[in-house]
Amino acid sequence: MFGIAMKFAAAAAFLALTCTCSLDAAPDWPDFRGPEGTGHAPEADVPLKWSISQNVRWKIDVPGKGWSTPVARGNHFWITTAIENGGKTDFVAKCFQLRDGREIWSQKIFSAETPKKHKKNSYASPSPLLVGDQLIAHFGPYGTAALDIKTGKVNWEQSSLVFKPVHGNGGSPVAAEDRIFFSCDGAANPFVVSLSLADGSVLWKTPRNVEVSRTFSFSTPLRLPQRTGEPALVAIPGSGAVIAYEEATGKEVWRFDYDEGYSVVPRPVIYEDMLYVCSGFNRAVLFAIRLGGKGDITESHLAWKNEKAIPKESSPIIVDDLLYLNDDKGVLSCFDAKTGEEIYRERLSGTGNYSASPVYASGHLFFHSENGQTTVVKPGKTFSVAAENDIDGYGLCSFGVLDDGFLIRTEDSIFRIGK
Repeated sequence: MFGIAMKFAAAAAFLALTCTCSLDAAPDWPDFRGPEGTGHAPEADVPLKWSISQNVRWKIDVPGKGWSTPVARGNHFWITTAIENGGKTDFVAKCFQLRDGREIWSQKIFSAETPKKHKKNSYASPSPLLVGDQLIAHFGPYGTAALDIKTGKVNWEQSSLVFKPVHGNGGSPVAAEDRIFFSCDGAANPFVVSLSLADGSVLWKTPRNVEVSRTFSFSTPLRLPQRTGEPALVAIPGSGAVIAYEEATGKEVWRFDYDEGYSVVPRPVIYEDMLYVCSGFNRAVLFAIRLGGKGDITESHLAWKNEKAIPKESSPIIVDDLLYLNDDKGVLSCFDAKTGEEIYRERLSGTGNYSASPVYASGHLFFHSENGQTTVVKPGKTFSVAAENDIDGYGLCSFGVLDDGFLIRTEDSIFRIGK
């Protein structure tokens, strides 16, 4: 989220030679939770152990502040950041070279009077999104833009979707074939929206229509598996309910209510024919919801629920038929995803709170604390810690996963972890 000018003629020529992104290749880590939105990188070969002096290929400083996850493809990665400057905040996207962390381009997109936010939040908390040859940089009520991934040139901007945020912005966008979706859950009149990837125009805008006392949330949508003969749906949690909308029209198809749950952050996950949703503050509840149905499915489609040690910030993750989630204090719970049977509940070794969503790579789960400590857990019905790591840096970001390691973002730096 700042004002560092783009390189001019010579740098542009150099960029044309060095930026070798393949626009047709499958992205390595295109959004907040990876290629399938699950937190999985099954083909990655990553180290299980690292520290400040072990398995760190490089560390770079990044100006401003942002809790957005880095996204990566081929030889490059991209971030968003926010730089406060004399009462204003600049919203910026940046591209770096993976080999050495060298900055390729930086593009200031928006600038606004610096508003209030929660002390834990940043003005660049929504993660960017790689779609084809575009980087989608989303800054909540301050605007959304599409940039050329090679040059940083802004292809389009959309800043007409004004709403009053509470505690700042948060939820990330998700892409379909020709559009993106995101939620605008502010202090009043919350809505969800779809924008055209071609030009940023509003394709549809649908009010939430949920009766709750606190309307603000920070959720990220999840596309649902399309059923034969039915329209494609996207599930978008918010205060009081998770709602499935038609991707093409924004029409509400079904909803599952959870009363006064608000400030919803965790992204849902899917296993077979079940959707798993955390209800947010004050007391978080995990709901396992059978997919299908129309209208209000609160009573008819609940498979199971659990109310103990459920995260308010971190997202669940599923490996094989087991569901794992860590609450904000670092208590890890493992459930049978189908039945809800509790397999174990154990405390992770990291200090401080947990905000980052876990990832799965090289046959292991990685749980990262706000103080920079990562507990590596072997999946299975027995709690088994494979490694404990520490980079001694405060941060709320989820990992960006590479073929051979991680991008770990702290308050002012990015580490490339690799063998």
